[in-house]
Amino acid sequence: MRVIVVDDERDRAEMVRDALEADGFTVVAVFGSGAGLPARVAELAADVIIVDIDSPDRDTLEDMRRVGIEQGRPVVMFAQDGKPETIKAAVDAGVSAYVVDGLKPDRVRPVIDVAIARFAQFQSLRGELDKARTTLAERKQIEKAKGILMKRRKVEEDEAYRLMRRMAMDQKQRLIDVANRIIEAAELLG
Repeated sequence: MRVIVVDDERDRAEMVRDALEADGFTVVAVFGSGAGLPARVAELAADVIIVDIDSPDRDTLEDMRRVGIEQGRPVVMFAQDGKPETIKAAVDAGVSAYVVDGLKPDRVRPVIDVAIARFAQFQSLRGELDKARTTLAERKQIEKAKGILMKRRKVEEDEAYRLMRRMAMDQKQRLIDVANRIIEAAELLG
């Protein structure tokens, strides 16, 4: 597991590095700030990002959002700020684990394990949600195409659906592709 550590306190960062490496992690970099972190994460192919900060500001949270949500990497944040609004902002930014009361080397491994598990669960749920949205959008397109066929061919709903299915099978295409072509043709013909 490749890890980036972001901590502005060099001595503490080195203690964390040592603890991580003793637990079998590969620390690919230690940075004093999160500036430019999204590019660094991509460049170094890091699997997990550990951030130790007193209180995350808006820029830090935006970088965490880019890393956690856009790049799909778990982010573990150790902070001193335990205010509910700060914690919520961090979680909304895609931070997988937010631990108040700072970073202690002996707590790093269990927190990372939990963060990775929670992150994987979140990614799975996000995938299911995306799939459900796609299915719903496709269903709407199929219904629209069916309506076009019903109106143009003056057929019942079941017959319109059968026509679309037959077209899809004959052309070895997905039903949604046939539906989209019907809609495009109807829009073209007016």
